Amino acid sequence: MANPTVDIEVLKSEVRAALINQKAFACPIAMRVAWHSAGTFDESDGTGGTQGATMRFEPQSADDANAGLHIVRDMLHLVKKKYPQVSMADLWAFAGCAAIEFMGGPMPPFKFGRTDEADGSKCPPNGRLPDASQGADHLREVFGRMGFNDQEIVVLSGGHTVGRCHEVRSGYDGAWTKNPLKFDNEYFRNLLEIKWTPKKWDGKDQFTDPTDTLVMLPTDIALIEDPEFRKHVERYAADEQLFFDEFSQAYGKLMILGCPGEVSPFSEEEPASEEDQASADFRESAMHGSLGIMRRLAPSADVHQAEQSSGRTALHKAAFWGHVEATRYLVDELNLDINAQDQMGDTPLHDAARFGNLEVAEILLAAKPNLKLENAAGMTSLVLAVEYDKEKVATAIRGA
Repeated sequence: MANPTVDIEVLKSEVRAALINQKAFACPIAMRVAWHSAGTFDESDGTGGTQGATMRFEPQSADDANAGLHIVRDMLHLVKKKYPQVSMADLWAFAGCAAIEFMGGPMPPFKFGRTDEADGSKCPPNGRLPDASQGADHLREVFGRMGFNDQEIVVLSGGHTVGRCHEVRSGYDGAWTKNPLKFDNEYFRNLLEIKWTPKKWDGKDQFTDPTDTLVMLPTDIALIEDPEFRKHVERYAADEQLFFDEFSQAYGKLMILGCPGEVSPFSEEEPASEEDQASADFRESAMHGSLGIMRRLAPSADVHQAEQSSGRTALHKAAFWGHVEATRYLVDELNLDINAQDQMGDTPLHDAARFGNLEVAEILLAAKPNLKLENAAGMTSLVLAVEYDKEKVATAIRGA
C-alpha cells in the first residue's frame, strides 16, 4: 500500500478516543502491541517487524509473550473500519507512537506505507522477544539481532516508565513507576535511587522496592549492573528531555523494522517540484479566497491536485470557507471536479451545506453535482444541511 491519504490529526483523535475512554486507558498496551510487532525483526534475513501485521495469525498470535494484546487490536477495530485505506500494520504502529504522546511523551517520527499479509505464512518464529528473566548478554543478543546498540537498548527499555506487569499474563506483577500512565523519566530515576531487593513470593523472580509496591525485572536490573548500560541510565535519569529526544528516535527506528525503505521517516524526501509547490500555494490561496493570486498561480499549478494529507482540492477549500468568486472561478473557468470526495468522503457541496454557504452551494448546484454521494458518516449533502439546520441550503438542494 502506498502512503494513504489521511488527515493525521483527525486519525490521531480517533485513535485517542479508542484508547482513552470511560472503559479503559489503553495507551501502555497500545505501545506494547507496536513493540511486540516490531520486536520480532531479524536483521540477518529481514523477517519479522511491523510490516504485514502478522500478529493476527498463528503461530504469532499464540505466542505467550503476546497474551492479552488482542484487546487493543479489537479496540482499534472501529478506527480501522472508518479508515480502510490505512493498513492494520500502519494502524498498530501509529497507535503505539500516538499513545506515547497521549501520555505526555514525544511523538516519534512516523510515516505510513506498511501493508498487511493475507495469512500467517510470513509469521516470524515465536520466541524472538526479550525474556525478562535474563540479563545483559541476552538483551544485547535480542536487540542486536534487530540492529540496536547499547544506548538504544537502554533508551527503549525506558518504555517501562508506563504500564505494568500482570501475573496472569506474564507471570510478573506490579508497575515500574508510581504513575504508570505518565510518560517521563521516572523509570530511570527509580532504577538509581531505590534499593531493589528480590521479591519474596511464589511467582517469577523479580525485584521490589522497600514498600513492596513497585517492580523491576531481571532485565531492568541488568541496566544498572552492566557498566556500559548504566552510564546511559544515568544520562536519562538526569535529563528527561534527552530521554525524550533519544527515545523518539529509537522508537521511530523500531517502528520501521522489516518495512520497505519508503516507510522510513528518516530518509530524505525529494523536494517538491515547482508544479507541486505551485499547486499547494494555489490551494492555500483558494482557502483564503485570494482570486488574484489564484489566477496568477494557475498556469504553473495542477489546479485539480488534491492535498495528499486530506484529499481536499482547491474547490473543497473555497467552498468550506464560503468564497463565492473563488468557487465560481474554480467551477466555471477551471472545471474542477464538483464530485471530488476528500478523505472524509465530503464533496465541496457537503462543505458548503455544513456551513450554510448558500451562494457557494448555488454555484455548485448549477454545475449538476451527484446529490446521492455520501460521506464517511453516510450523509448526503442534503442530510448534512438538515443536520446543521441550514434550511436555505437544504431548500436549494431539494430544488436542484
